[in-house]
Amino acid sequence: MIKKIAFEIVLILLLSPLSGYCYQKTTGLTDREIIERLTRLEEGQKALREQMTAGLANLQVQINGLRDLILGGFAVMFAGIFALIGFVIWDRRTALSPVISKTKELGERQDLTLRVLKEYARKEPKMAEALRTLGML
Repeated sequence: MIKKIAFEIVLILLLSPLSGYCYQKTTGLTDREIIERLTRLEEGQKALREQMTAGLANLQVQINGLRDLILGGFAVMFAGIFALIGFVIWDRRTALSPVISKTKELGERQDLTLRVLKEYARKEPKMAEALRTLGML
């Protein structure tokens, strides 16, 4: 029993200093410290606002650059389309010009040939009969 009491006393003595460490005395903040902390907090917020403003300005510059790039691309594309249409029209005119002149020449030759045949038909009755059957006289 004495051993048990001695053991409890030793245990109490050993554990009692530990209980002193469990309690921590807090010191209250003074008004000056609170003001300093709030001032630092406001300065930090101001710096964050400036960084955000600078970041947004940078982002706006990048967006404007992309917009200009897209508009330039559209301008180049439309200029290419109009150039292609102009080339096609020019090519058609240059390709059709010889055909039109050749057709006109053939028409004139046909008229001349028809006149020659009619003149010959006045002298030759068989030719006049052949032209009448074809509906050319």
